[in-house]
Amino acid sequence: MTLIRTLPLVLLATTALTGAALAQAAGTITVYTSQPTDQMAAVVEAFNADHPEITVEVFRTGTTELMAKLQAEFTAGSTPADVMLIADAVAMTQLKNDGRLYTYADAPVEGLPEAVVDPDMTFFGTKLITTGIVYNTGMVTDAPTSWADLTAPEVAASLIMPSPLYSGAAVIHVGTMVQQPEFGWDWYETLADNGAVAGQGNGTVIEAVARGEKAYGIIIEYMALNARAAGSPVEFVFPEEGVSSITQPVAILRDSDNIDAAKVFVDWQLGRAAQEQSVAQGYFPILDGVTQPEGYPPVSSLAILPADAGRMLADDMANKQGFADLFGG
Repeated sequence: MTLIRTLPLVLLATTALTGAALAQAAGTITVYTSQPTDQMAAVVEAFNADHPEITVEVFRTGTTELMAKLQAEFTAGSTPADVMLIADAVAMTQLKNDGRLYTYADAPVEGLPEAVVDPDMTFFGTKLITTGIVYNTGMVTDAPTSWADLTAPEVAASLIMPSPLYSGAAVIHVGTMVQQPEFGWDWYETLADNGAVAGQGNGTVIEAVARGEKAYGIIIEYMALNARAAGSPVEFVFPEEGVSSITQPVAILRDSDNIDAAKVFVDWQLGRAAQEQSVAQGYFPILDGVTQPEGYPPVSSLAILPADAGRMLADDMANKQGFADLFGG
């Protein structure tokens, strides 16, 4: 399975829930998410403007830590989580394979790109997030244009990247890069040999580059472009070889005690209101007719690196160990 095979952008039909289910949907749900805290607060506020009958409690951390917490709760017998909204489709696939996800057969996926919908209807992509290169415009005069440029000793010596031991987006990025014949682990070994370092999540990368502690970073695009829009001396590069991509899937846990309310939240996430809010927060939309954020290239112009999700899942622990051996963690 390829994470992003194509990116056809088609109009999403207005979300709908059956009248019977909507009538029963109320109470409290708990959402486990890796989306930044300030953004999730805005998501909950907008959702509650449409659905004040549902209270949303949020637990937020990086996807890798979130999965560890969830697995510990499963081992203990139960989790308070009803909905997962995480960066990492590989982690979501693991939950699906373990039988932890609810099959939402009648989810409102009409018009969603096929590539972002799980064929078994257990999880659904909500947006497109790519990983590329950020650099400090006050420190760099010859901007990189490719992943290959990062291996130059003077560049790698001032490069920081997120760790797959913390970030779900980094799990996908490392898993994607090591599958590319022209990169593989040789590329990471060269970066390590020339002095590149790993932080935790993408937030540590933008902080280091914006403050001038590092000149270059590997990062998801919206954090860099949001920082640029806020006045930070940074610029983002979509590397010429292509970008890795994630779709921030959403899913309902099978043992949720409030499936109806969880369905309402998922429906809202797949609808136009959430898409337009995502654009305002700096994300690429996945629906035709919703314009990408100002200054972003058209989605159709992006080169997306191919990735085999099944192989990525099988290699997940080995990839994390290989990364830790090179960069610590």
